[in-house]
Amino acid sequence: MTSTMRTLLIATALLATATSAALGQARRDDTIALPKLRANVSVSSEVVRIGDVIDNAGPAAGIAIYRAPDLGTVGTLTTAQIVATLRAHHVIGVETSGLQSISVTRLSRSIEGKEIEAQVAHALQHRNGLGDAVNLTLTFDRDVQDTQLDAAYTGALDPVSTRFDARSGRFDVTFAIGNDGTAPAAKLRFTGTAVETVEVAVLARGVERNEVLKASDILVERRPKAEVGNDGAIRDRTVGMQSRRPLRAGQAIRNADLAKPDLVVRDQAVTLVYRATGIQLTIRGKAQESGTEGDVVNVMNLQSKRSVAGVVTGRGEVTVSSPSASPLPGERAPAQSPATPDPAPSEKISRAPSPVAPVALAANDRVPVSRKAE
Repeated sequence: MTSTMRTLLIATALLATATSAALGQARRDDTIALPKLRANVSVSSEVVRIGDVIDNAGPAAGIAIYRAPDLGTVGTLTTAQIVATLRAHHVIGVETSGLQSISVTRLSRSIEGKEIEAQVAHALQHRNGLGDAVNLTLTFDRDVQDTQLDAAYTGALDPVSTRFDARSGRFDVTFAIGNDGTAPAAKLRFTGTAVETVEVAVLARGVERNEVLKASDILVERRPKAEVGNDGAIRDRTVGMQSRRPLRAGQAIRNADLAKPDLVVRDQAVTLVYRATGIQLTIRGKAQESGTEGDVVNVMNLQSKRSVAGVVTGRGEVTVSSPSASPLPGERAPAQSPATPDPAPSEKISRAPSPVAPVALAANDRVPVSRKAE
């Protein structure tokens, strides 16, 4: 065989190999390019296109074939329905992988109703006398539902118009929400009434005058500030206090409605304490007035049958002190009461390092009587 013939044979073999490889690659390309149905589809526009429902749609990808579901919702399309629609647009040979139907989700931006309410309150705070947003109670003209916007509206809720009438409590707030594209901002408008509220102690039951409040008597609620004013009582300052007047169940409690509880009650048997410098005498007495700690009340000395004025210094205890009285060792200084004359020499009062037994004041124990402190 000549060298020329050998060269021709080698060239033919190489050409055949190249042709076979090209045909194999074409077959593989044809296999890859086959359109394939998608099981789950997500769209952000108002229409569903061929390229949304199948892979490898080619030039037909941009053709709209269905209307998209509502914002934030999911729709279903049967496979037979899709194949028939695609065939009408000359898309054939779609691989369905045994799917009977596919789901189509319309993408959206969801704004929760609670977020909207919070944004309205924030827009209204400190406007025309209103307080902080956290203290505002809003009533909308229409129920505030979760709002769905096109996914392209990614901007914040920007209050572009805010109006509030302090006399009627009416508000009108409009928000603008920016778009990623060139579309104009979306507008959301909300109207209703706004009331500033405060947290205040409220009675769970009716109470009488001078009744001491227990923890079970007190509830905590938010009430309109106009109803309570700036004198609303808080729970921690009501328990253990005494009502100055009858109060009804459900009534918001004001600080002016309360007083410290009486430690001495009218007609109660009390201990009458006489104090002078280094001396303390105790006598049985009967309260002629009620009073709390620090009040000046009148007490009858049960031995002398005379009235004296003293300061309530404890439960069931009234102290009468001379101006120069000082505390005994280990005791605190008592509250000052109206001036009391020193005992007469005939009373034979002796000093003692330890508390002395109860004795009676003599007949001259009369001291000026003052009214109970208010």
